Formats: sequence, C-alpha cells, structure tokens
Amino acid sequence: MACLSLHAAGNAYSLTSPNGKLEITLTAGEQLSYTLTHDGQVLVKEGTIGLLLEDRTLGKDARVSKRKTRLVNEEITSPNYRVSSFAVSYNEMDITFRGNYGVRIRAYDEGIAYRFYTTFKQPIIVKDEIAEFHFAEDHLSYRAYSTAAQGKDPYAMAFQNLYTKAKLTEANPDRVAFLPVTIDYANGIKLTITESDLEAYPGMFIRGDGKNALLKGEFAAYPSRMDRYPWRHMTYVAERTDYIANVEGTRSFPWRILAVSEKDTDMPLNNLVYALASPNRIGDYSWVKGGKVAWDWWNNWGIYGVDFKAGINMQTYKYYIDFASENHIPYVILDEGWYDPKGGDMLTVIPDLNLPELITYANNKNVDIILWTVFNVLDEQLEEACRKYAALGVKGFKVDFLDRDDQTAVEMAYRLAEAAAKHKLTLNFHGFYKPTGLNRTYPNIINFESVFGMEEVKWSTVAQDMMQYDVIMPYIRMMAGPLDYTPGAMRNATKADFKDIYNNPMSQGTRCHQLATYIVHDSPITMLADNPTIYREEQECTDFITSIPNTGIDETRILSGTLGEYIITARRVGDDWYIGGMTNWDKRELEVDLSFLSGSNYEATLFKDGVNADRQASDYKKEMFTATRNDKLKVSLAPGGGFALALRKKN
Repeated sequence: MACLSLHAAGNAYSLTSPNGKLEITLTAGEQLSYTLTHDGQVLVKEGTIGLLLEDRTLGKDARVSKRKTRLVNEEITSPNYRVSSFAVSYNEMDITFRGNYGVRIRAYDEGIAYRFYTTFKQPIIVKDEIAEFHFAEDHLSYRAYSTAAQGKDPYAMAFQNLYTKAKLTEANPDRVAFLPVTIDYANGIKLTITESDLEAYPGMFIRGDGKNALLKGEFAAYPSRMDRYPWRHMTYVAERTDYIANVEGTRSFPWRILAVSEKDTDMPLNNLVYALASPNRIGDYSWVKGGKVAWDWWNNWGIYGVDFKAGINMQTYKYYIDFASENHIPYVILDEGWYDPKGGDMLTVIPDLNLPELITYANNKNVDIILWTVFNVLDEQLEEACRKYAALGVKGFKVDFLDRDDQTAVEMAYRLAEAAAKHKLTLNFHGFYKPTGLNRTYPNIINFESVFGMEEVKWSTVAQDMMQYDVIMPYIRMMAGPLDYTPGAMRNATKADFKDIYNNPMSQGTRCHQLATYIVHDSPITMLADNPTIYREEQECTDFITSIPNTGIDETRILSGTLGEYIITARRVGDDWYIGGMTNWDKRELEVDLSFLSGSNYEATLFKDGVNADRQASDYKKEMFTATRNDKLKVSLAPGGGFALALRKKN
C-alpha cells in the first residue's frame, strides 16, 4: 500500500516515492537545489533549479512560507495510448516561498517530477531557467543532438537524430541535445530526463560542457522577428530576444521529469509524461479514430503497371483509395502537393485534383482522407481551413515543419489543437518536438514524429545505423509518447546491400524487422509507407500488417530486451495478443516465454526471418500453429532481423 513519507531538517525537505525506493531532498539555501537517490544510491548529487526574472531570481535565498503534502492514487483513462487506462500513485509536496512563487514535487515509483509556479498579478518576463544536473560519477549517457548546422540556430531543426552514446564528460559542448536524454548508471539503473505539460513556454534542451559530469537545461529565446522561406511558405525565427518567455504572472510551469528505471524493460512502459499532462480539454473524443494509412510521399507516388501517369492526380489517388479499401485500411493521406506549397494557400487545391469528388469516392469505399499541410500555413488560415475541410469530410491534418519549440511555436500547437477539435479533426504532428503529454490534453492529436524514422533511409547511408537506433529509440523516445516512424518497406536490405535511393527506397534490416515495428512502436495512426503496387505483390505481408491493431490496446508488456541490443514487445487487444521483436545488426537467438497467456489455446501466426535473410533481407517464413501458455518459442533473428507473432484466442 502506498504511504506518504516525508521529513524536514532545517532548510531541507525530503519526499519519498510510495515504494520508498526514491527520495528527493530539496534544500532551500543560497539557491534552490535537490538531491535524488534510489535505494541510497545518489543519482543526482545536486540539481540546481530556479527562474530568472527581470528583477529577481526565484529560488535564490529561498525562504519557505508554507508546505503542504498529500498522497494521491489516480486512475487515468488514456485513449489511443499504449494502455486503455492506468493507475498512478504519488506523494506530493507543495512548498510556497516568500515572493509569490512555489515548487511542487511529486514522487512516483517510476520517477520524480518538479515544477515551479508563480502568483504574480502582472505578466512576467522569464529571462532564463536554471535546471542543472550534477552527477557523482562520469556515467554513460544517450543523447540525440540538434541537427542544426554549426553556427545556425541550434533550436531550429526537426528533432530527428541518432543517439550518441558517450560519457558525460565526453559531451560535445558546441551542440545541444533534445529530450529525452538518458543516463546509464551501469548497474541496471537508468535515469531519463524529459518534461511534461509544456504550455506557453519553450521546451528544454540539454548541454554538457565536455569536462564535468554535469548537464544543464537550455531554452530557445523568444522570437523577436520571423521570416519566411520561399519554399513551402514556411516561417522561421530570424531574430530572438534576450529572454525565453513572456507569460501570465499566475501560472504553473512545465514539469521537469527524472524518470528512473530499475531494468531496461521498464523504460518503454513509463507513463509519467502522460500522467503529468493536463487532462482532456475537448470533452467527447469518441470521434477520434486511429488506424493504418496508405501513404504516398515515402514511395514518391511510385506505383507501376498502370495505364496512367502516376503523380498527384485523380487516377493515382483513386488507385491508393482502391488499395486501402481492398485491405480495410481506414485512411489515405494526401501529402505535399495537393495545394501549391510555394503559394502557402491551403484553401486552393491544384487543378489536377477534384477534392470533393475524391473524398466522395473514398467515402463510398469506407476510406477517409487526411490532408498534409505546414504548421504556419494552417495557422494563418486556421478557422477557415478547419471549417472548409471538415465540411468536405476530411478527417484530419498531418501538420509538418514546425521545426522549433520556443514559446510561440508551442502556443501555435495549442491553437491548432483547439481549433481542430472544435471541427472534429484529428492531427498528426510532423517536424515537431518530442511529445510532452499534449495528446492527453487534446486527444485529437493522435501522433507525433520527433523520430529518426523511415524517411531518413531515402538520403542516409548505412553509416546512419538505423538498426542500432531501432533498439535504442523504443526505450528512450517512446517514454515521451507515441511516434510516427512510417514503417512498412517491402524492399529490404542487408548491411552490405543497403543504398540510399530516393524514388525506390529500401529499409535497413529484414522484412520481419519491418513487420515487428507495427507491434513494437506506440503508434495509434501509422503508415504503410511503401507503394500499393508492391503491397499487392506482397499480399501475405500486407494482410498481416493490416491485421495488427494499433488502437484499442488494452495492455502492453516488454517481455525482454536490452537497450541498444534487442526488444520484444507484447500487446493485448481483448483476448488476443500481438508480439514483435527486433535486433540490431547482431544476429540473435531469442526465447519467447508465453506463460503470461491465459489457459486457453491460441491460433498462432508467426512471421520470422527466413534462413537466407542474412543475405536476402526480404526472405521470411510464415508459420501457423496452436500455442499455449506452456510454450517457449525459439526464434532466430538475422542481423537487422525481427519477428512478428499474432496469437488469437480460440473459442
């Protein structure tokens, strides 16, 4: 049973997690700071925190005026998430300081979170925030650095990069890393830094100095002047102010999360980001539907064997719609090109498309349409675009190229979410910062990119090791929330054979590695990225992909795995289970213990790497058999391999 455990000694105030393993001690001295321990081991020896305003520093010479504590047990409903609902328990300590501010701290079994709040009557300028993490030893860390070119705005990029594994003192001091960032204590314990409930405030980056076991939070300054690229009509920050935020004086600031896992398999299941986000603001969300999508851009509209010119035209999109309908795929996306991107007017469709006719054609075949657009383009025509396309029957927007997370960018995301919800439109955010729980606050935001996904193979060499990334990312990035990796490649390549080809792209790794992504990833709306022609030629795999639910997940488990090596994920939908596993470029023998099943028999369908998948990455074998909870399946994974298993309960 959870219990409230806290104590105060002088100017130090301690709070423990319900299971007693985590303890955070906040010290109100010359500058507010905390220590964090797990079973007595120091995880953060000093975390210095504060808010720098124009005329004072909140947290400096802090004097406590009031302290409140409480124990909370909460059940959270989580639509289009890795579970349908989950329970949380936490101890909370709310400390009010003289000077119209306070700090709220929560201790969960899964980690610690803190946030500042202020109670000023007038708006305030936040010059900077202090968020420092001092470590007792030079631990390994996993960081995804900004991809902005050297000398350019480091905070302006797509939040997509591979992870750099290095000691804390080996950090590149010239580059910031975007969250989440993970620290490895070499004894199974890992600490992941991220944030939640980011609203009207910039997101946090992390920088190391390359000398000390220290990480510091860093924030994009508030824009003072915007400019526009000629392509896609995209805006960008041309100049910034000398402060990070201009906000209401009475408000709460984002939660700073230090998620703690005792074993790697806990990491993809950590729910703190979702749990700490503001609850649903849109009311009824029964109209929000996820599912699979037939997608055009990755395969470059690359259909063949037809008697018309493939491209952004009616014949091509009817072909995609026919394919989606045949395979019970609920959506087709019209990606970039359905309006002239250089013009920036998404209210005007190109002459080659009759959008009302296309939507009617799709609806008659039980397929819905999602439209691509650019963040600022939608924002500039927000109400008119939402009203027009909702009336036509469009179900949502894939919104791209925000490429920043300063305060005005974050405010734009909230504007879009609210307006879209009013018109019952779903949103899939691409070119976007890591999830911070916005999908809880606005359940119509159904997915996020912020992942080094399949688009990268179109222009990346094999040196960009996606097989390594694929078994790091689920442990770290998925802690923040769902992701749109855009999988489904039917052209697959070994490490020796992989080439970056734009028009006919291939995946790194095996066919079954691709199939496994549909189970391993939290992805309530997910692409079939390859072209319909090749999917029809590979109907057996297509049928399996479309049979895997990616919404309505009742339960998710990580059966086994090691960060950077492999992962096996199991998801339950009703009485049925779906299990996916993948490895890095190392071949691997895995055992799948089915003892978690009920006592019934299950009809099993297994796709696994073929015996020649180490040389021909598309080689696979399909097996069907009866499985029970007494089985321990042996599965051989080729280098870059995977497997996918469907277990459907027999009547």
